[in-house]
Amino acid sequence: MPGKPTYEALVQRVREMERSLSECKRVEKKLRENEALFSNLFEHHAAVQLIIDPDGGIILDANDAASEFYGWTRKQLQQMKLQDINTLSPQKIKQEMEKAKASKRFHSEFHHRRADGSIRNVEVFSSKIEAKGKDLLCSVIHDITARKQAQKRLRESENSFSQLFESAPVPMAYASDAGGYWGTTWNEAWYRTFGYAREEAEGRSGNDIGLWVNPTDRGRFVEMANRQNYVADFETLLRRHDGAVRNCSLFGRFIEKSGHRLLMVVYLDITDRKQAEAELRRSHQTLLTVLDSIDATVFVEDMHSREVLFMNKHMIDAFGSDFTGRHCFEAFRGKSNPCDNCINDRLLDANGHSTGVCVWESKNDRSGKWYLNHDRAIRWLDGRMVRLQIASDVTMLKEMERERDRIGEQLKQAQKMESVGRLAGGVAHDFNNMLGAILGYTELGMMRISATDPIHGTLKDIQKAAQRSVDLTRQLLAFARKQTVAPKVLDLNKIVAGMLKMLRRLIGEDIHLSWLPGKDLGRIRMDPSQIEQLLVNLCVNARDAIHDTGRITVQTDAVTFDETYCAAHGGIVPGDFVLLAVSDNGCGMEAETLSHLFEPFFTTKAVGKGTGLGLATVYGMVKQNDGFIDVNSDPGQGTTFKIYLPRHAARAGRSKKVDTAQPAVSGHETILLVEDESMILDIVMKMLEYQGYTVMAATTPGEAIHLAQEHAGDIHLLVSDVVMPEMNGRDLAKKLLSLYPDLKRLFMSGYTADIIAHRGVLDDGVEFIQKPFSVQSLAVKVRQVLDETK
Repeated sequence: MPGKPTYEALVQRVREMERSLSECKRVEKKLRENEALFSNLFEHHAAVQLIIDPDGGIILDANDAASEFYGWTRKQLQQMKLQDINTLSPQKIKQEMEKAKASKRFHSEFHHRRADGSIRNVEVFSSKIEAKGKDLLCSVIHDITARKQAQKRLRESENSFSQLFESAPVPMAYASDAGGYWGTTWNEAWYRTFGYAREEAEGRSGNDIGLWVNPTDRGRFVEMANRQNYVADFETLLRRHDGAVRNCSLFGRFIEKSGHRLLMVVYLDITDRKQAEAELRRSHQTLLTVLDSIDATVFVEDMHSREVLFMNKHMIDAFGSDFTGRHCFEAFRGKSNPCDNCINDRLLDANGHSTGVCVWESKNDRSGKWYLNHDRAIRWLDGRMVRLQIASDVTMLKEMERERDRIGEQLKQAQKMESVGRLAGGVAHDFNNMLGAILGYTELGMMRISATDPIHGTLKDIQKAAQRSVDLTRQLLAFARKQTVAPKVLDLNKIVAGMLKMLRRLIGEDIHLSWLPGKDLGRIRMDPSQIEQLLVNLCVNARDAIHDTGRITVQTDAVTFDETYCAAHGGIVPGDFVLLAVSDNGCGMEAETLSHLFEPFFTTKAVGKGTGLGLATVYGMVKQNDGFIDVNSDPGQGTTFKIYLPRHAARAGRSKKVDTAQPAVSGHETILLVEDESMILDIVMKMLEYQGYTVMAATTPGEAIHLAQEHAGDIHLLVSDVVMPEMNGRDLAKKLLSLYPDLKRLFMSGYTADIIAHRGVLDDGVEFIQKPFSVQSLAVKVRQVLDETK
């Protein structure tokens, strides 16, 4: 038998029991703490939790979150079964509980009913726990209604995507990077567009089927999509199944789908658009070529903002810059604000509609040019109203108009002068005949009576009066370029120098005469007597313009005018000229006086102080010698007359030696006299007979021819009027030369006719005496012609 335990053993046992009891208390305390912690976590956890007895499907407990989620109190939930909150049948619930009891952890999805009757999709995670010796389920419920709805929408979206993808009217494709192979799915529109059967292309990449004309373009497109995530309007060439190459624009984007990235691609066939763009560019270039080639400026301006929208090349060149984008008033006018009375206000009516074309002229202050503008309001590409202007540079036309007006004034002046000249010439013919008769009869009467006879003095006065009338008539003829001249090649400086003494006596001692001869003038071809008349008339005119003392300057020079100078100065022709200028420091003239200066009988002098024919004579002589005259004058500043005479091209020949001996004036030869004016015929016949000549007189050319044919002896000289009935004097002379080949000819007339002279300059070989003439002058001229050797 075992012995009694010793005291020490008992003590040891008691101590062990104490330690065991202490451990039990510690474990019990720990258990209580854990239960308290579990209870606290269960009750206050944010997740919905239920304690369920799987054997009966009874809810033993529910936390506050469950009460809040289901809408029942914890106490109400602790009295409910699973079938009260689950939409499954009791049998199905029992089957689910059996599954839960058979596994350590259980997960499933259910539809739970809440107190308000709503049904929520829940996901249940259950774990077995032991409580009071029984296996229970601690279930955590997650509301997955929103997730389920999202999944549903995703499924619907995927179905819609697939439906949209297939039914899209434009070619589309997507390729997935799953597995590293970019297999491609194409939609129906793509197959139609590129002509492939589905079994030929489905799942294959574009490079596999030869879609890309330039395979490197595919790599660039994918790389751009990877880098940017979105590629827009990537242009490339793609090949159809039939080999046709098309211009395409690709749009690509990466999207996430089922854990993979999909590259979605939309294909737009832009071949037709490219062709249209090319055609549009050609049309645009054609339009620009047309706009840039026309000789006019074209620009478009926004009527509201005044911004310049377009300028053609001609306008850019004209203004030296492209002002597109700038305000028109600043660019073209140099202003900071819109112009007053802007043309825009006239291009639109009250309703904002175009009023049509507005044509107007303007001068651009910046360029200084004149433009003829054609403006109208049109609707621009973006719908706004703009001003279209086409403008022609009319600066030259404006200058031509001014020149035309100036030349027109000169023409009117010339026509006025010509009309007066024709009148003077017509009057002179008859007037000279009358004066010829008066002078002739007077002179013959004076020859037949003694100089001491009182009648001789009376006849002398008649002769002076008639001679003065002759001088006036000749001045008129000079103005009308109807007087006869015999031009010679001469040195103008020598002619002027030889007249200085006479001119100084003419102007008087109170006026200083300066002579400034030019060098290397060359020669002129002119009647020396006309030079004398020019200088006398100009110097007398200058003298009369000077009050008391003054100065007159006579100057010569050589001048050449080119076409450029002549174009800017009307009335001047290009060429080499010799200048004869007469200046004074007299009273000068205003513009109105200058406009009438060369008109016959126009004078500013008092009555009886001037005839008004001096400057008219100057004008006529200058014009007769193909020159022109210029006058500069201002009141109080004096006057300068500049006469330009053509320089003679040929060198002056050696002057013929003139016999200064007094020629014989009488003779015995036979003269045929023809004059249709009976009074002149009678006096000339008497003049010739007085000199000893035999005269055969005829009043008509026909009568003269008859006399010549009937005459038995010689006829030495024909003296004939120029203008007569039946035929003129020159034609008569030609007929008579057939009868008398050695017949000499002398023509007489009150004014020079173009029959024997051109503009008063005698034709070579023609001898002429101007009516009225004296007995002495006729005798000298007749003798000169008769004695001239051929």
